[in-house]
Amino acid sequence: MTLKQLFSVVPALMRYNMKVIFAGKFFWYVLAAFGFYAFFMFNLAWQEMEINEGAIFSILYFPGFLLVFYPAVFGIQNDEDTRILEILFGVPNYRYKVWGVRLLMIYLIVYVILVLFAFVGTYLLYPVDEFEMAAQVMFPVFFFGNLAFMLSTILRSGNGTAVVVIIIGILLMIFTEFVSETFWDIFINPYDMPRDMHPFIWESTILKSRIFLTVAGCVWLMIGSLNLQKREKFV
Repeated sequence: MTLKQLFSVVPALMRYNMKVIFAGKFFWYVLAAFGFYAFFMFNLAWQEMEINEGAIFSILYFPGFLLVFYPAVFGIQNDEDTRILEILFGVPNYRYKVWGVRLLMIYLIVYVILVLFAFVGTYLLYPVDEFEMAAQVMFPVFFFGNLAFMLSTILRSGNGTAVVVIIIGILLMIFTEFVSETFWDIFINPYDMPRDMHPFIWESTILKSRIFLTVAGCVWLMIGSLNLQKREKFV
């Protein structure tokens, strides 16, 4: 395949996969994510709260989770509903080739959207480094996205996975109260350094947090990929 042919095939392949992943509702999920983001921005301004980089980071969390939630939770079920799951299992190393590419596409698209959202936040509320801000948000998004993907390969039900992911999210928020400001805190805000903590210790904590989220996300991804090897459980 020539380079020209590759550039003509890749966009079509991306559009097809995004249509399958989001069940043709990608635009509405982006619109919903921006709606929540706009509401959070309005709430910050209306309540006259202190607006800084930490505030922008905190309101980007939910839009990022929302964008990755549906494709990670309902992806396997969508394949089954569209009757292409059996066909995909005929692809050698399906779990790596198909879902590896899909997840990469999802995270790249979510990152680009978060960068655009951060640009809006810079224009309306407070100037930030949009690319770095979006990259920081992607660490917990990567963690939860791969966790949801792994659970979807175990439960094999979109609705069941959604309920379990929500319950786990609530439990993690409760757990965060006990590990706040440590690298175990999944929701740690790297732009909100405690006043009684040395900057060097804070930077070390953030680095350990990002390593923890990345390693855990890779573990969830590997478990989910291995689960897809059990063809008899899906077809």
